[in-house]
Amino acid sequence: MRKILIALVLCLSVSARAQYTPDWESLDKRSTPAWFEDAKFGIFIHWGVYSVPAWATLSNADGFGSNYAEWYWQRLNNKDLKIHKEFVDFHQKVYAGKPYQDFANDFKAELFDPDRWAGILKESGAKYVVLTSKHHEGFTLWPSKQSWNWNAVDIGPRRDLLGDLTRSVKAKGLKMGYYYSLYEWYNPLYTTDLDTYIDQRMLPQMKDLVESYQPDILWGDGEWDHPTAKWRVAPFMSWLFNESKVKDSIVINDRWGSDTRNKYGSFYTTEYADVSKVKFNRPWEECRGIGESFGYSRNENLEMYSSADKLVHMLVEIVSKGGNLLLNIGPRADGGIPVIMQERLAEMGAWLKVNGEAIYGTRALDDAPKADKLFFTRKNNAVYLITTEWKDVVQANLKERPKKVSMLGVEAPVKYTWKGGVLTITAPHLSPKTNPCNHAWVYKLEY
Repeated sequence: MRKILIALVLCLSVSARAQYTPDWESLDKRSTPAWFEDAKFGIFIHWGVYSVPAWATLSNADGFGSNYAEWYWQRLNNKDLKIHKEFVDFHQKVYAGKPYQDFANDFKAELFDPDRWAGILKESGAKYVVLTSKHHEGFTLWPSKQSWNWNAVDIGPRRDLLGDLTRSVKAKGLKMGYYYSLYEWYNPLYTTDLDTYIDQRMLPQMKDLVESYQPDILWGDGEWDHPTAKWRVAPFMSWLFNESKVKDSIVINDRWGSDTRNKYGSFYTTEYADVSKVKFNRPWEECRGIGESFGYSRNENLEMYSSADKLVHMLVEIVSKGGNLLLNIGPRADGGIPVIMQERLAEMGAWLKVNGEAIYGTRALDDAPKADKLFFTRKNNAVYLITTEWKDVVQANLKERPKKVSMLGVEAPVKYTWKGGVLTITAPHLSPKTNPCNHAWVYKLEY
């Protein structure tokens, strides 16, 4: 009888550990940890060897992503692209045709101060950070054993950039995640022996990232060459959700195979999307740069950068639709964050300090009224009406009369009426000194 009980306990133990089996049907039964939906705003960081040339064409001749500076190496080699010659001409003129790999020696990160970075990210109001641990060029920002002499410790900066930033970001109370490209453009193993590449490089690297740095997010990309079964990531995800140290807190996106986008994952991703047209019943995240490139591009002009108005309005609309905004910055090769990017982050942080209550921890309002430049979120017994344009009188169709209406950041009472299902708010009289913020204003409706 004792042996039977021991066997039963062992069986139950194994069963508990194997809660999620290595298939997407089972993996997708895991609910998305609430912290991700509560966070709403994160910072993406594209930083690597591509930050040295830091250049992309202004042309969109090849469509979406033509001006992504992080694709510099691929643009130099892909003769099928219309923009190929522009890259070759620039590379020959500026770098005399030097091999791309030699740029690693110039990726020195001599101005990189992880504590300063973390402070800037914290002040932006972001709640999480996603760093490119390895982009499609294969260069890793941590000392990966599978990327000998093509990582930030063996060459270039000679330091664990990922580890240093992780410690500083977590010390500020922010969540930390890693972007990881499944494929690599010119890795001989990838191009000739996919199974060996997966077994000896991809899977060991992802496991090392998780075990060594315990991320809150694993953000896959570069998945489009093969379906998820070919990449064999489901067994890894089963381990991640069942046994890893971050099994209860980690979230993953939906880029794990040519057949997984908007289908599998803790959350779905969009990229430079028209967010007004996005509609998901699952947690989702829009990723985009402040400019038009993810990696830093010296060729971008001022008009290519989003204004603070545009960024705040975008965040508001995304959150009102139940999503998160992952806003990208592209540091320079020396480790400095371009000042215009710092300014935009500071402006967003200033707005969130006043109005974060209407963003963090909220959910989309079901059957929200449709009105020009009005957006709604909800939390507990409150509805937040966010207007992205100052209006002396705000009207919205609402089913119930609120018990109280106030404006975030303003102490003066707000006058309102509710008649026939129409809420009418008279905006408070504000002076430049009493105006709590720029860009958008929030009315809190308490029920």
